[in-house]
Amino acid sequence: MTTLDEAAPVAATTARSADRPVRRELGVANVFSHGFLLVWAALTVLPLLWMFVSSFKSNGEILADPWGLPETLRFDNWARAWTGAHIGRYFLNSLVVVAGSVSLTMLMGATAAYVFARYEFRGRQFVYYLFVGGLMFPVFLALVPLFFVVRNAGLFGTWTGLILVYSAYSLPFTVFFMTAFFRTLPTSVAEAALVDGCGHFRLFFRVMLPMARPGLISVAIFNFLSHWNQFLLPQVLMQGDESKWVLAQGLFALSVSQGYAGDYARLFAGLTIAVLPVLAVYVAFQRQVQSGLTAGQLK
Repeated sequence: MTTLDEAAPVAATTARSADRPVRRELGVANVFSHGFLLVWAALTVLPLLWMFVSSFKSNGEILADPWGLPETLRFDNWARAWTGAHIGRYFLNSLVVVAGSVSLTMLMGATAAYVFARYEFRGRQFVYYLFVGGLMFPVFLALVPLFFVVRNAGLFGTWTGLILVYSAYSLPFTVFFMTAFFRTLPTSVAEAALVDGCGHFRLFFRVMLPMARPGLISVAIFNFLSHWNQFLLPQVLMQGDESKWVLAQGLFALSVSQGYAGDYARLFAGLTIAVLPVLAVYVAFQRQVQSGLTAGQLK
């Protein structure tokens, strides 16, 4: 007959042996996932690094030794791209358009998301699902009617029209994300503010928006990246005056301006100038993006 003292080591040994396959499976999964992430990081970083290095080469070095290092750092490539190819002007135009569109998107999207998350009214679910349905509608299907709507409104070829279209294009994702985020915020704080005499508008701007800061920053960064890299919409809606073009249009014009005799060094310099703000924004706010995404999953 087995005593309790004799059964305890046997049970512990059995438990350890039962855990071994699970640990082995978890180890294989971790190796596979880490290996996949390393490959993905290499596929992302190496082209950017090659582009950055090539921006300091001459055209001859790029064609003769595309994978080698430059003999000397040619900063004049950046100067020629900024002034000669008008990348500086397109860069400032993009800053104006993106700043306006992101600000308008966040104001309208956060306001609508707060109403959907905190107030009950007839047709709330229907209107909310209309916004969510916009996530499944490809923008290129609406290019033709969008072109005529913008032109008939007198906004064709203007920054105002482009800002409004960018904002409308980004509203579905903003409303969808921020609605889920506002639902995670404690209702006790809002109720206490209302009891103290705080109105609904003051409650939203003074209490709820500061509490939703991680989510706002996360969505704002995603919208910034989407608007900054947008090419199709400005190519359709900003035809004509080159002085109002955004950066994506300027880079496209630079790449096809000289045909087979293209200035590759200036092109790589222009591409690097376009990528630097995106990298700077992500590096500066990566913690806020991670905290915002994880906080939106907690209830």
